[in-house]
Amino acid sequence: MGAAVSRLGFTVMTGGGPGVMEAANRGARDAGGPSVGCNIELPFEQDPNPYLDRSVTCRYFFVRKVLLFKYSYAFVALPGGLGTLDELTEALTLIQTGKIKQFPVVLICTAYWQPFVEMLRTMAEAKTMSPHDLDLMLVTDSIHEATLHIERHAIQRFGLTKGARPSPWRWLGERALGVTRRAD
Repeated sequence: MGAAVSRLGFTVMTGGGPGVMEAANRGARDAGGPSVGCNIELPFEQDPNPYLDRSVTCRYFFVRKVLLFKYSYAFVALPGGLGTLDELTEALTLIQTGKIKQFPVVLICTAYWQPFVEMLRTMAEAKTMSPHDLDLMLVTDSIHEATLHIERHAIQRFGLTKGARPSPWRWLGERALGVTRRAD
């Protein structure tokens, strides 16, 4: 998936750690695209993976989420743990409430995400969320389908061109030519 997203012209940005994040960053690197990690300080695990061109380390999860969402035009979730679920539901909530642009959300591995989707359907039936919120994401096993979805709902919707960069936010300590080494 990292290579496919990279071939679309995007920078692949992950949590910067091992496992699936490392695989996505390696895919971007192997495809010749930029690879960025928004790492988090934890008392165990979570060292930056070796496939990052740039890395920022955050002390707090909420800062990492701000960085991930600020620089995203699409959100791809692969099977993960509570951190993945936290970032996924935050993205969906921010899109649903109009706090960020409605970028595409893609969940890879239908069998893994089935219980999550069923829970959302239960919530829609209980009227604790709109049934239309289920349309905010694509759940698929196909990298090709995910790529086409991102192309249609990010590149075309936002009129993106290769090499375009979002402007820096000074209050986050960002500079015009890069990302600071540490975000607190």
